[in-house]
Amino acid sequence: MKTSALVIGGNGQIAQAIIDKLLTYITAENIVVISRGRQPDEFAGVIWHQSDYDEASMNKLAMQFYDEQRNFEKVFICHGVLHDGDIKPEKRLEELSADSISHIFNINTITPVLWLKHLLPVLKQSANCQLIIFSARVGSIKDNHMGGWYSYRASKAALNMLLKTTAIEYARRAKQVKLIAFHPGTTDTPLSRPYSANVSEDKLFSPGFVADRLFEILKNLPADGELSFVDWEGKSIEW
Repeated sequence: MKTSALVIGGNGQIAQAIIDKLLTYITAENIVVISRGRQPDEFAGVIWHQSDYDEASMNKLAMQFYDEQRNFEKVFICHGVLHDGDIKPEKRLEELSADSISHIFNINTITPVLWLKHLLPVLKQSANCQLIIFSARVGSIKDNHMGGWYSYRASKAALNMLLKTTAIEYARRAKQVKLIAFHPGTTDTPLSRPYSANVSEDKLFSPGFVADRLFEILKNLPADGELSFVDWEGKSIEW
């Protein structure tokens, strides 16, 4: 079986920093990336699949990986949206709309868990796998002291519940898979940039720094069949 790594959502800056890290110890042909966008020149040797993230595409790719006997040691699901066009984080109830809530949930919540559904047969054949899904501290109900950002908060809280439920099932059906919900902190990317003006320089991270921290954290997480919800420092976040 081919020992590989999988990065889903490969157009994002953190995802591309993760690819750079993987290239330091895995050959390019064993790094698989899925993205809406085209393959950048700097990742020419990486296996790059374009997808609209519909279920038919997910299933087709998962079955391809299964047939290739991919042994994914790490899977990174990097989907995330905070704002998009006219959709902005809501500060007041009057700003909520069904369309904006649905859009945010589709990207932040529904798409990641559908990957967990379709990848299960592939991951069952992996010898040992760390499965990292990008979450956010604002998805913590315990940590919500300020309110606002209704759709984004709720989408990440719902994601965390889906991940917890998935971890329970994976513990029975794919025992060698460890699930991690990861909060990267405020990162200097298009997702956070419009809302990071008041963030101090020492708390505004580069994508490369986040990738470095994530890989350090992964060294110390046990394959215990549980879902871990951790931040960029490796500290557990309350649900």
